[in-house]
Amino acid sequence: MSKPEDHSSDAALTHFDAAGQAHMVDVGSKPETARRAIASGAIRMQESTLQRVIAGSAAKGDVLGIARIAAIQGAKRSSELIPLCHPLPLTRVAVDFEIDTAGSRVLCTVTAETTGRTGVEMEALTAVSVGLLTIYDMLKAVDRGMQIESIRLLEKLGGKSGHWRASEA
Repeated sequence: MSKPEDHSSDAALTHFDAAGQAHMVDVGSKPETARRAIASGAIRMQESTLQRVIAGSAAKGDVLGIARIAAIQGAKRSSELIPLCHPLPLTRVAVDFEIDTAGSRVLCTVTAETTGRTGVEMEALTAVSVGLLTIYDMLKAVDRGMQIESIRLLEKLGGKSGHWRASEA
């Protein structure tokens, strides 16, 4: 496994042409490879709100079940939401929630996979965002102060850049 690398200073911004105009990157000549991305985030809430999630007593129903479906839908619709994101044939989207009672939050981790010519980072990140926003929507009547935080890419595999993993920071 490779170490975390920072390509920010030496990589070209591929979504801009020579004239500085935005464009969708041409991936037509790239080989199809197995791609996987893992992203995560969290939503912090009042302890009493978290207890509703745990007990399954939220007025709108099964918060985590609905958020899981929403996250999957978000991954599938990433290219409709992000202008220069390629539509991808996803082969797998897995959404996991973890209750952190000590931190009074719900953690969301999404794994997205495809076999294609471009990565699935945006699909994983969009899925986490939509899943957490759904939790907010379902609980906002009792806790408008919830905070969505720390959405980030944890790992990506496949393609020319190979395997990348985020530092623990």
